[in-house]
Amino acid sequence: MKISRFIFFLASVFLISHFTCATPEDYKKQREQLVKTHIIDEGITDHAVIKSMLTVPREEFVPENFKKNAYRNTPLPIGYGQTISQPYIVALMTELLSVDEDDRVLEIGTGSGYQAAVLGHIVKEVYTVEIIKPLAQMAQKTFQRLQYTNISGKFGDGYYGWEEFSPYDAIIVTAAVDHIPPPLLLQLKMGGRMCLPVGEPYFTQILKVVEKTEYGKIRVYDILPVRFVPFTRELKE
Repeated sequence: MKISRFIFFLASVFLISHFTCATPEDYKKQREQLVKTHIIDEGITDHAVIKSMLTVPREEFVPENFKKNAYRNTPLPIGYGQTISQPYIVALMTELLSVDEDDRVLEIGTGSGYQAAVLGHIVKEVYTVEIIKPLAQMAQKTFQRLQYTNISGKFGDGYYGWEEFSPYDAIIVTAAVDHIPPPLLLQLKMGGRMCLPVGEPYFTQILKVVEKTEYGKIRVYDILPVRFVPFTRELKE
């Protein structure tokens, strides 16, 4: 009787492990389904964005205990009170930047590195700034492990951008700001675009696109309501 129960226990453990340990092919199928259902069917048409979303392994940018949820169309916690953005929003913000293979992009708020990786498959160079040092370090390790050689990251206050490599063809901010940071406007190239959520933290914000015309005039367009984690100015070692 005891032996039978032990065998049943081992069989149960095997079945649970078998069905919870996804293979790279499993993730690929989940990724393809996500892109079809929540990216293409929801109106994303930029072929470069779609290809990148089909390529970047989101499971590599989430904590181990959330990998099984990597291809749900939802934000996921990554620690330190931060999240990896909803895949649709990542695709939408990338499409709104209207970038191409010759562009240089600045990202404010590296987080897990997922948004930077999506951009990295499309543009020439990505520069990304993270204010939480452990996240900046983890993202850098992920970039190295996955061989994203065109992504450069640093630990710092993203409010001031990364002036050394400016001007940028596009800038993306992945945390909610209560105003458009003037230093980022200065680092945006003439004819460039910025995409960012603007509004009060912990409430609904408005995703905006900022255009800097060839003559330096600023135009701002409201896109849709969103909810992002707050933009912080406090360096966290």
